[in-house]
Amino acid sequence: MRKQRSGPFVVPARDIIHHPGEMREFTLDVPAPEKWGEGLVSVPEGDSVLVEVRLESVHEGILATGRIETEYVGVCGRCLTDIAEPVEVEFQELFAYPGKEATDFEVQDDHVDLETLVRDAAVLALPFQPVCQPDCPGLDPATGERLVVSNGSEKHTPLDSRWAALQQYTPDHDDQDPRA
Repeated sequence: MRKQRSGPFVVPARDIIHHPGEMREFTLDVPAPEKWGEGLVSVPEGDSVLVEVRLESVHEGILATGRIETEYVGVCGRCLTDIAEPVEVEFQELFAYPGKEATDFEVQDDHVDLETLVRDAAVLALPFQPVCQPDCPGLDPATGERLVVSNGSEKHTPLDSRWAALQQYTPDHDDQDPRA
């Protein structure tokens, strides 16, 4: 008697096992079973994970090719504001038939379990240094306040008095001929 595994990422493959050339497509929309990721951003537990997968039978096993869509949440690595961005990643992995050689992914009885594959692909797609916008100025090192993009009309006092003379320098000085 075969043991039927269940879970949100378990996909049946009984009708294509050992039938090279056969293919089945599945769409899964399941909640993340746990928090995925440990850095500044992660996919929270319970958030929707959309998986579109095509299972193809090949001589060595079942080839899983697909796409994942979800969303990560966390904080900007520069200014620490909350961010939420979509994650889209493609994957392809061979689930080998059980045999003498050890593999990372195997066909188990009459199904494939995509959870580890989907989790790993989603976590690897998370940004290492997430930002709220590409030109985020970050935090002011003196006050810790979030910097805003300046329009150039405000005068800023230099943090170090040795640089005060440079505040008088303006780009229009380049237009003057130094010999004049």
